Amino acid sequence: MALNPKFAGQRLLFGQPTSTVSGAPPAVHTLELFLDYVCPFSAKQFATFYHSVAPLIKSNPTWSSNLEIILRQQVQPWHPSSTLVHEAALAVLKVSPDKYWEFSDALFKAQLQYFDEAVVNELRNDTYKRLAKLAASVGVDEAKVYDLLVISDKVPEGGHANFGNKITNDLKLQIRFGRLVGVHVSPTVIFDGIVANDISSSWTKEQWQEWLTKSVV
Repeated sequence: MALNPKFAGQRLLFGQPTSTVSGAPPAVHTLELFLDYVCPFSAKQFATFYHSVAPLIKSNPTWSSNLEIILRQQVQPWHPSSTLVHEAALAVLKVSPDKYWEFSDALFKAQLQYFDEAVVNELRNDTYKRLAKLAASVGVDEAKVYDLLVISDKVPEGGHANFGNKITNDLKLQIRFGRLVGVHVSPTVIFDGIVANDISSSWTKEQWQEWLTKSVV
């Protein structure tokens, strides 16, 4: 499905698209992963996909030239910190888009540090500081990330109250897209515009390989 160019770093594309229909321009299959950074099942699916399945796709000429992967951020608001960690990922996407997937990997690995119990007594900007440090651990400018996330305790001159931060509008676009396609559960996988209910967070590399063989043709 469509991806706003400003979010291009959310896409993995390993090869040049080829034309699969005579006389038609090149087109690819699209696999979209709707994941929440503080969802254990999302973390499980991401780990398998990023570390085992993505290299498999990259090494297969047919798959690498006929499949794109998009990481869709699925905020789950009943965990208040979900908003904060997704904002951090979007800040990284803005500052260093080439580090987006690596940061996502680091964030999923560290997700326990952002569960409800870990942040309940922490000031919001202090959580942002920790997230900016996590971004620095994968080579992203910590100060630039924090500057996008920090919430001022003063209304900006000429502005209005409850303004959010410098990444709020990007977050709104991510949430609007999830609502548009009706995604609720994380993780959810959409393949070529249709929810792939058979794909589970517990799938192994071998199960993914079997599915890719049938689906990416």
